[in-house]
Amino acid sequence: MTTRREMLALASGAAVAAAVSPAAAASAHGRSSHDVGTWAAPPTTIPPTGLLTLSDRTVRHVVHISTGGDRLRVRLTNEFGNTPLRIGEVRVARRAGSGASTDAVPGTDRGVTFGGHRSALIPAGAPLVSDPVELRVPAAADLLVSIYLPAATPVTTLFAFSYQDNVIAAGNVTAARHVTATQTLQQVLFLSGVSVQSTASAIVTLGDSITNGANTTADLNHRWPDLLAARLRQAGIDRGVVNVGISGNRILHDPNPPAGNPAEAYAAYFGQSALRRFDRDVLAQPGASDVIVLLGINDLGHPGTSAPESEVVSADDLIAGHRQMIARSRQAGLRIFGGTILPFKDDTLDFWSAENERKRQAVNRFIRTGGEYDGVIDFDRAMQAPGDPLHLNPAYDSGDHLHPNDAGMAVMAAAVPLRFFR
Repeated sequence: MTTRREMLALASGAAVAAAVSPAAAASAHGRSSHDVGTWAAPPTTIPPTGLLTLSDRTVRHVVHISTGGDRLRVRLTNEFGNTPLRIGEVRVARRAGSGASTDAVPGTDRGVTFGGHRSALIPAGAPLVSDPVELRVPAAADLLVSIYLPAATPVTTLFAFSYQDNVIAAGNVTAARHVTATQTLQQVLFLSGVSVQSTASAIVTLGDSITNGANTTADLNHRWPDLLAARLRQAGIDRGVVNVGISGNRILHDPNPPAGNPAEAYAAYFGQSALRRFDRDVLAQPGASDVIVLLGINDLGHPGTSAPESEVVSADDLIAGHRQMIARSRQAGLRIFGGTILPFKDDTLDFWSAENERKRQAVNRFIRTGGEYDGVIDFDRAMQAPGDPLHLNPAYDSGDHLHPNDAGMAVMAAAVPLRFFR
């Protein structure tokens, strides 16, 4: 059994490793480099029912890298766990193939250590950052992160909507080139980030399901932040793009659907409010230099007409939330760009009303003309139906009149002015 002292030593060892200065990195690699976020999965808690418990299982994740580097770190998470999380082994490898493949490229498998140890015990409520791993990952590559859970482990911390097939396999098969799945899931378990050593910086995209990639084709990386990363690469602009969108997320409130509302069964997946998670999911991203915010539609509409009276927000409330995100970004030395809320009239989720439209217009007016953001990304105008600005363009509509389809995601990525990041 691992003692409390050993457990704390593992955590502190990883923290010491994570604190390597850019100067030390430059000395080791002959160039000025530092840790830069290249992928993220913002953690949430779980609903009160349907708890998944894994024992003697490997979870293999597929991670789509935005910017590349010669060394990497992974960040594990037990941030919503009530007991220590035992990790038996973690290994990384380049992924072979595409789509739903979870095969490894031969010769790329590497072990991951934490304070010099292959195993770790993560304290309840804490993350754990690995030691550096010597593995070159090119920009736009796919990485496999395989986590072995040796003991009965309740899955209390996860990212619920990955739109990427990940797998669970029996035993410790972290080093296997091919694994036989006992279960396939589009969730990320106990893994919240990957960073690479690079001279680049990272753009953090903070949002809800539209940023998360809802209703896009799975396994193809058609979320607008992925497509933005591709545009940046094509333009020769080296940036990590770290997607911290969470479906159902709101600026001002944690999930709190009234009893009996259909959202009650899965609302825990909607994550803590943006103001509450901002420090962890945005400011703590390695090498972050810029933030893009696209939030507010769930504050207006979720959970529809049955929203608790205490959580019915005004446009002024939402603008105050935006101002807080701006202020906190500036304190941390990050630039922040505001994205206007997309049109959603006649959506199938019962979000739209004339009053909510008035609020949306007021918030968008603040974002466009308030002069408080470092720049504006006018997603609203890019996604409007021709001659009908209150509706989502049918060519970009996934079917619910609120979430863009794959073509709409490409239009959103194209709406981001690249001059912001040159």
